[in-house]
Amino acid sequence: MSTSAPHHPMRAAGFMFASTISFGFMVIAIRFASQTLHTFEIAFFRNLFGLLAVLPLVIGVDPASLRTQQLGRYFIRCVIGIGSMLAGFWSIGHLPLAQAISLSYSTPVFVTIAATLFLGEHVRGRRWAAVAMGFIGVLVIVRPGSAEFSTGTLIALLSAVLSGIVAIQIKQLSRVDAANTIVLYTYLFWVPISLVPALFVWEWPQGTAWVWVVAAGVFGTAGQVLWTHALKLGEVSALTPISFAQLPLVAFAGWMWFGESVDRWTWVGAAIILTSNAYIAHREALLSRRAASEAPTAGAKPGE
Repeated sequence: MSTSAPHHPMRAAGFMFASTISFGFMVIAIRFASQTLHTFEIAFFRNLFGLLAVLPLVIGVDPASLRTQQLGRYFIRCVIGIGSMLAGFWSIGHLPLAQAISLSYSTPVFVTIAATLFLGEHVRGRRWAAVAMGFIGVLVIVRPGSAEFSTGTLIALLSAVLSGIVAIQIKQLSRVDAANTIVLYTYLFWVPISLVPALFVWEWPQGTAWVWVVAAGVFGTAGQVLWTHALKLGEVSALTPISFAQLPLVAFAGWMWFGESVDRWTWVGAAIILTSNAYIAHREALLSRRAASEAPTAGAKPGE
């Protein structure tokens, strides 16, 4: 008898859409906060209020389930994660929102590459073709050598590369630790690590800046929790396209509140990247289902 979790497509889609909107609001809050606060401070406050939002989720959880033997790996994962966060937050504050978010969607491309390097995963031709397509989408947005090229787009890409490495590290951590454990230790490390650079540029938030940094922490944590629930109830290949709804949301916010326009090449590049992501997610889901169906037969003992 199968022990896999039952699928609830509609509920999963609802959780994923809510997660996407939450992350979109986090991006908008970061952009507003960037008008008066340094990126380093925004990252610290996002983590601080994110930790406060996480704590109620682990209250009442068996303390034994939160213990870990991987503190060294958590530290490395969190240092790289802070690097990705700082680069990503800087790009949100200094690039057009649609461009920054479009480039962040290239993370699955780098996850595929990192999986071959660090996890020894075997990637076949079709997924490599999707990776190549993703790079083409990135080049369309960045347009190196053109008048529109800026070093800021490279910072956004750096965030995506580091985020891909972090995703692989989370896979490694999840082989031993539960999801609640990973989330809790991540924030426990993130808060002090992000405080260090923030101290060098410290300036207390004033007025509505407090609203934006609190909102960034709460919406960011809500998005992560909702995303986790969505993946428990549905398949990645079906849910991934829903996350693309974040792009028109932030593009509209950029136009409405920050006077930004989105050039056609950003839309074209984003469409190419999103198509690449959808195929990579589809292949990941097929391989996961195949592995799950073969595991009981391969591991069964005579008489079971």
